[in-house]
Amino acid sequence: MDATVKPLRIPPEMSIYAEKHEIFDLIQTLVRNLLIDKPEDPIQYLIGLLKRENIEVPRVLILGPPSSGKTTIAKKLCEHIGAIHVTSSSILKDHTELTRATKQYTEESQEIPQDLWIKMVEERLSKADCVRRGWMLEGIPKSREEAVCLQASGIAPEHVVMLQAHDDVLTERSLGKRIDPVTGDVYHLTFMWPESAEVAQRLERPDCLMAEEEIGRQLQAYHREVQGLQDTYRNCLKIIDADQPHVDVFAQVLSYVLSRHRSNAPHTPRILLFGPPGCGKSLQASLLAQKYSLVNICCGELLKAVAADESSMGELIKPFLESGRRVPDNMVLQILTERLGRLDCTTRGWVLHGFPRDLEQAERLQESNFLPSRVFFLEMSDDVALERLTLRSTDPVTGERYHSLHNPAPSAEVQAQLQCNPRDTEFEVCKRLKEYRSHAAALQAFYPQAVQVSADQQPHTVFECLESGMVGRPSKVLPELNIQALSGSSGP
Repeated sequence: MDATVKPLRIPPEMSIYAEKHEIFDLIQTLVRNLLIDKPEDPIQYLIGLLKRENIEVPRVLILGPPSSGKTTIAKKLCEHIGAIHVTSSSILKDHTELTRATKQYTEESQEIPQDLWIKMVEERLSKADCVRRGWMLEGIPKSREEAVCLQASGIAPEHVVMLQAHDDVLTERSLGKRIDPVTGDVYHLTFMWPESAEVAQRLERPDCLMAEEEIGRQLQAYHREVQGLQDTYRNCLKIIDADQPHVDVFAQVLSYVLSRHRSNAPHTPRILLFGPPGCGKSLQASLLAQKYSLVNICCGELLKAVAADESSMGELIKPFLESGRRVPDNMVLQILTERLGRLDCTTRGWVLHGFPRDLEQAERLQESNFLPSRVFFLEMSDDVALERLTLRSTDPVTGERYHSLHNPAPSAEVQAQLQCNPRDTEFEVCKRLKEYRSHAAALQAFYPQAVQVSADQQPHTVFECLESGMVGRPSKVLPELNIQALSGSSGP
């Protein structure tokens, strides 16, 4: 279709529906799985994918040097996200033709051929439990070559966590390691001793406890491969310092695994800004519109523009504006939805402030299907708002705005011609603040996903906070983490 002859008009409802249900990401996932698995019957394969409870299951790698805490972190992580914990030893314990083929290598303590090992990993991850619940590979792969072979066979993780610590710390951890023979949990003489005396009495030294020289050789072997692994997984890698309390390490790992990578889906920002008078909504909306090419819509300015264009709707609302009365909600909504439905708002996105002012207006805006994708509340105390507004004035000659404390007039001549807006008197500001406070709690409850931002900061600091709330994707919804319950439950 030639867009210059007949522009393609996409209703706003279509993009809102696609973003709400992540249609683009769904199609991307289906096509990716289709190209990796190359099924004989693509249609039936896709139908089977869509019948699963969840197409996007966890696919995680936990890597790191010996004694960095991989096993402890992996076990706890699997408990929280429901993934299958897969290790080299668990793969070798499976009774399959491939594992039986490796018996001669394991009995003679020889290294398993890489092509055979890759087939074993692929076979384990193709089982129903890993397909349904996702998987977490601990300590696999061990080299860049192995990582490339896994990727070639279609095993591509979404998140890769690499633990790191100084060799002296890792050596001390390895020498002081103790195992609970009942639960298999790992403890340490110095870093993590169990709170339970019963558990402490039954701890044992690992059978495979190595000498310091052997630990050094293993660490050297790991260091030879670590850069290659980092290069291979650089797009999904998170390096975490393991020389911390295990609860802190686990919290960082869980936070990363629950995060979602930046989506390639087309997104049209739809932003609502709330806040008391003087919080800087107009300035922040202008900065957002300038940087991201959004349509900046101030409801008050929009009504004034409509009243000035001598249209039928303009003639209807002009008496309300001239007398200072509130324009009826149905008229405001009609004007606003007409503006939001124009092509520039549909294609570029918008940032709206000055509407809705109360719960009823918010409900009516939602009923019109113009749903915001991000909502921000710029909050500040009444004292700060009063100071900002009552002490500001404008030069009628240049239009420059000054403030008695923060931006005084440059000369006595300019100071003499400054004028104050009647709306900025203490009485009027207090009245407007009271009106905002009376509706703020209800609006915050109506938009539970809203982000609270302190407006009592430098404008560009506030802008950075708004940006950080715009670019991120929401985390996956999984059981809540109880950090306190983890303390003392496992080792480093």
